[in-house]
Amino acid sequence: MILRRGLALLLLTAMLASAGGAGAADWPDTGASRKELQTLIDMLDDRLLRQPSATLTLEEWCRTHDLAPVAHVVAHRVRGVEKTPTPIQRQALDVAAREQVRYRRVDLTCGDRVLSVADNWYVPGRLTPDMNAALDHSDVAFGHAVAALHFTRRTLESTRLWSPLRVRQAGAPAPRSGPGVIRPPAAILRHRAVLYRQDGVPFSEVVETYTGAMLDFPPPSR
Repeated sequence: MILRRGLALLLLTAMLASAGGAGAADWPDTGASRKELQTLIDMLDDRLLRQPSATLTLEEWCRTHDLAPVAHVVAHRVRGVEKTPTPIQRQALDVAAREQVRYRRVDLTCGDRVLSVADNWYVPGRLTPDMNAALDHSDVAFGHAVAALHFTRRTLESTRLWSPLRVRQAGAPAPRSGPGVIRPPAAILRHRAVLYRQDGVPFSEVVETYTGAMLDFPPPSR
């Protein structure tokens, strides 16, 4: 009986660890930790700027930092939200005033963590029927749905929303959630970019807001 209880306790502990149990990502509020977090944010920002598909970057990050048992990004559609493209967005997409532009908002998750909130305006007439069907009727991430286009990406804006090196920042939540512990805010990075097909035709504008869950892993052992 004692052996069975011991095995059950070990199994429960392993399950909580794999799901990212509370306190697993506590970073001590020290100068070294803040510098290390800043280095991670710089690394993440650089990878996102160099990789055409944010989805693939998120999966690589999820795998590297063991954020989920399986490093696969799923897009959970946020229903009931509509954003009409602005004239500036239509200009960036090079679409006529009456040409259809669809909007899709998703939470991009890896395991039980929301890593990014993505607003996506895309031109369905520039995608294949299968791509449009996947975007309309499934939780596939946009990058996976249009991967066959072998698209490129041009970043229009890159904004750092939080720096761990600045303890107090105007308009940002306090980074502390307890004595001596650093907690990143809800949003740490935001990118705005246009995606292009191989023939140079733009087909999507995305605004991606990356969350503090990107840093939700324990500091490395010293």
